Amino acid sequence: MLKDITIGQYYKTDSMIHRLDPRVKLFGTLVYVVTLFLHKSPVSYVMSLLFLIAVIGISKVPVKFIVRGLKAVAVILVFSVGINIFFIPGEPLVKIGVLRISRAGIKTAVYLGSRLIMLVLGTSLLTFTTTPNELTDGLDKSLGFFNKIKIPVHEIAMMMSIALRFIPILTEELDKIMKAQTARGIDFESGGLLKRMKSMVPIIVPLFVAAVRRANDLALAMESRCYHGGQGRTKMKPLIYETRDFIAYLILLVFLAAMIYLGFFSPWR
Repeated sequence: MLKDITIGQYYKTDSMIHRLDPRVKLFGTLVYVVTLFLHKSPVSYVMSLLFLIAVIGISKVPVKFIVRGLKAVAVILVFSVGINIFFIPGEPLVKIGVLRISRAGIKTAVYLGSRLIMLVLGTSLLTFTTTPNELTDGLDKSLGFFNKIKIPVHEIAMMMSIALRFIPILTEELDKIMKAQTARGIDFESGGLLKRMKSMVPIIVPLFVAAVRRANDLALAMESRCYHGGQGRTKMKPLIYETRDFIAYLILLVFLAAMIYLGFFSPWR
């Protein structure tokens, strides 16, 4: 299960998506998320799916690696789909005791499930193709105008970057703790719900201690290097737009316009 947590991981390879400016990828992720909530017909869902497949193909990130991340949100996905199937009112097709499955419930569940899947896969591509340093620089540059109203954009971007870095680190730490506690005879699989919850205590406590220790070490390392925020700092690799970035912006704007048309003006909406 721990190996299925892919959020925050970077997949190193050479592709057009990896070489894009991080600001372009942030804008593309925002556009894709917004368009997912404009869906009102099967045509728009198919368009988003085809766009996602095309981006995955260009990114050269293995499909198995991307899909593996869905296992971590499988419970949320099943719960959301189940709620819509059994509790959306409409003409009942199947009756299971007090539960009823309606045509409207199935339709809503399919739309919601596909939307959640595409949302997870689409947003995961951002971290798969962008290093934490690039993501921090991209956020800092993209939201730099907020500095004029005294919002610490650099600090917020740094916190997000550190949080993404800590996810795989703490996952690895959790795996080590679980193996160590299993070697000491603790059983995490058998027993009822209450027993399993109690067996998690020997995992949560050392994991919390390890997280605090790592955070303290990171803070000391940043202070020893005289880090005082982004003001006055220069970049070793400044972000500069290239021709491929402007082409990507144009493609994203065309995609956004097409999805707005399908969502509000198309006869298939």
